[in-house]
Amino acid sequence: MEIQEPAVGSDGKTPWLRYLMLGATAIVMLYPLLWLVGASFKSNSEIFTSAGFWPSKFSLDAYAKGWKTSTEYTFATYFLNSFLITIPRIIVTVISCVLVAYAFARFEFWGKKILFSIMVGTMMLPLIVLRLPQYLVFRELCWLDSYLPLIVPSAFATDTFFVFMLVQFLRGIPRDMEEAALIDGCNALQLLWHIIVPLLKPAIISVVVFQFIWTMNDFMGPLIYLASVEKYPVSLALKMSIGATEEVEWANVIAISVVALIPSVAVFFAAQKHFIEGATSSGVKG
Repeated sequence: MEIQEPAVGSDGKTPWLRYLMLGATAIVMLYPLLWLVGASFKSNSEIFTSAGFWPSKFSLDAYAKGWKTSTEYTFATYFLNSFLITIPRIIVTVISCVLVAYAFARFEFWGKKILFSIMVGTMMLPLIVLRLPQYLVFRELCWLDSYLPLIVPSAFATDTFFVFMLVQFLRGIPRDMEEAALIDGCNALQLLWHIIVPLLKPAIISVVVFQFIWTMNDFMGPLIYLASVEKYPVSLALKMSIGATEEVEWANVIAISVVALIPSVAVFFAAQKHFIEGATSSGVKG
């Protein structure tokens, strides 16, 4: 009778040991999030007396009270405001960044290398450095207390990280299909729409996911430009609920924080396959 030896990985360790280590690391990393979800069902006093995930008594009171807020508006208004900022910003970001990346990756023009270097250099600038001049410009345009300062700049491909990512992706795409389309009579815009955009789908989805999460979590931008409570997004509404009273109802805040995480988590998992492909790949191989 032949005795089979246990499977051993290339590094000399058995797979179960590797999985055990990965599982333990995952639990350590995910426990704060699990505790957050569990704490949303706890009472305000139990949150500070129990470090465990499981509540002694499940209660949805924190979700009901937190959703109502201490103002005349519910979180439904604040979620709607967040989407009114996020969705238009994603649309203009995708359009502008794809056009600029297409120009850098496929066309030759005077000063191309200099302009690309300047664009990459702007990625090193802290955003806080730009806040004051941007605020002064938007004040002169009478855009304060509106969503325009949060949306319009993205229409000019100011999110240079996305442009850089799309350019790198485009550089890895073979030009065979484009040359064939040019022979068939396609112009530059037709080529972009019918050939480039479908090939850029993984990278575009990565842009959508990044921009959605970053915009939903943005706190500083709305804080600077928005003054009316009815226009606040979720990020500002959460901060307002913390500082609204002397005694903070942390159970309510945690419950709404869990709800605020749901859109970002849902978008990530819905686009997970394409997001990972677009974030890690430099293009398709010919």
